[in-house]
Amino acid sequence: MDLEPLGDDFEENCDRFLPEAVDQGCVWALEGEEGFALCESETRPGSDVMPFWSQREFAEAHIADDWADYQVVAIDLEEFMDDWLTGMHDDVLLVGINWNDELEGEEIEPLDLLEQLEQELE
Repeated sequence: MDLEPLGDDFEENCDRFLPEAVDQGCVWALEGEEGFALCESETRPGSDVMPFWSQREFAEAHIADDWADYQVVAIDLEEFMDDWLTGMHDDVLLVGINWNDELEGEEIEPLDLLEQLEQELE
C-alpha cells in the first residue's frame, strides 16, 4: 500500500493520526541511547515536544542528523493512552503529531490527545 506522504497541512496530518493509530493499534516514536526523541517547542518556550507518528515510514523519515542513531519503536496504543500521555502531562511535555519531513506540525497537550483518542475508539 502506497502511503500518502505527510504534507504542509498540519491539520490534515493530525486528522490522519487518530484513525491510522487506532487502525494499527500503535503509534511510532524514535528512541536513541539518551531516550526518546525530543524537540524544543515552537509554540511554548521552555517546553519540549515528543513527536509521534501514525505510520512507521513517517517516523523512519526522521532518522538523520541529530537522530541518525535513533531507531523506530512501536508503542502499543493502550499503553500510549494509559501510561505515556498521562506521564507526559506530568512531565509537562507536548505531543508532536505526525510531523512532516521538515519536522513541522501540530503540538498538542497530551491530555487533549488522550481525549481525542478515546473519542476515536468509541
